[in-house]
Amino acid sequence: MNSALPKAPTRAEALRYWWKLGWISFGGPAGQIAIMHRELVEQQRWISERRFLHALNYCMVLPGPEAQQLATYIGWLMHRTWGGIVAGALFVLPSLFVLIALSWIYMAYGDVPEVAGALYGVKPAVTAIVLHAAWRIGSRALTSPPLWAIAAAAFVAIYVFAVPFPAIVLAAGLLGALGGKIAPQQFASGGAHAAGDAAHPPAVIDDDTPTPPHARFRWPHLFVVVIIGLLLWLGSLGALVVIFGRDFLLRRGA
Repeated sequence: MNSALPKAPTRAEALRYWWKLGWISFGGPAGQIAIMHRELVEQQRWISERRFLHALNYCMVLPGPEAQQLATYIGWLMHRTWGGIVAGALFVLPSLFVLIALSWIYMAYGDVPEVAGALYGVKPAVTAIVLHAAWRIGSRALTSPPLWAIAAAAFVAIYVFAVPFPAIVLAAGLLGALGGKIAPQQFASGGAHAAGDAAHPPAVIDDDTPTPPHARFRWPHLFVVVIIGLLLWLGSLGALVVIFGRDFLLRRGA
């Protein structure tokens, strides 16, 4: 395995990658995350596995689509605001076009036996992609018997007992916090690798890479981000009111 430090991606290279990912990200979040792990961590080595899994842990706790959040975060980490916007937008737009095309084919030709058979034939393939992705990411994130036990308990809780997802996440977090105090080695995400380690070749964003200036927390920056977010939200609502009227929004909210 090549142990030389990879070259940081240019904006053009990042743009091409996120554009390609938007067209091939089948299998839902699990498949999308597995594709990003294979290409960003193993092939391109733009980010180390430990940093990738660390970001994934946070994105899975946050509300919303974790795969898109992960792509947006990695794009932002590499190329600031431009990278985050490009990664987040291209993660969605190409797949939207694919969805529209497949929906049209299904509505127009869904009754044709050959077309119906092709669409149903995709189901087991997508299922296999999801299972392979879950195993691929799980085998790297679950590095000790206690972590496997928590994963198994969470599966039983949600599948057999229909425990609400937020309760499962909260319980797992509490168990992890307790386990981190009692047996920290069993609840670690994996130790940092040494430079030149054959099993963990260096990455552009490595385990010990300093946090870039734009990613460091600053109160003024947080204030600006919150204000911009509120303005975008209010602007979107205002545009809907202008186009459809206030009663339309009230009926939708009801």
